[in-house]
Amino acid sequence: MKKPIKHFAVTTLTATALGLLLAGPVLAANEVVQPTMLAASETMDDAEEVASDTWITSKVKSTFLADSNLSGIDIKVETNKGVVTLSGVVATDAERDLAVAKTKEIKGVTAVAAEALKTAE
Repeated sequence: MKKPIKHFAVTTLTATALGLLLAGPVLAANEVVQPTMLAASETMDDAEEVASDTWITSKVKSTFLADSNLSGIDIKVETNKGVVTLSGVVATDAERDLAVAKTKEIKGVTAVAAEALKTAE
């Protein structure tokens, strides 16, 4: 019966030694973990922002295409940090104003830049 006890002791000692060897760098790297976590958080925020901008662009474009009073195909839509930029050429000032108004109604839109959206009149 001595052999199993000796085997248990050797296994336990080996596991403890390995644990200490592996824990050392982790404990020493604790200072590095904080900035890494911050960088990961910032990357997540950036990814969420891009996804949100993409969603806004898609929603604006689909709103234009669904509205028979707008020539949605002729209006280019770009979004950056919630600011939607409209460009292209529409038939009338009324259509331009409608495009701006519809864009402002979309959730997440913080501003609309429509200086590049021209009228054919």
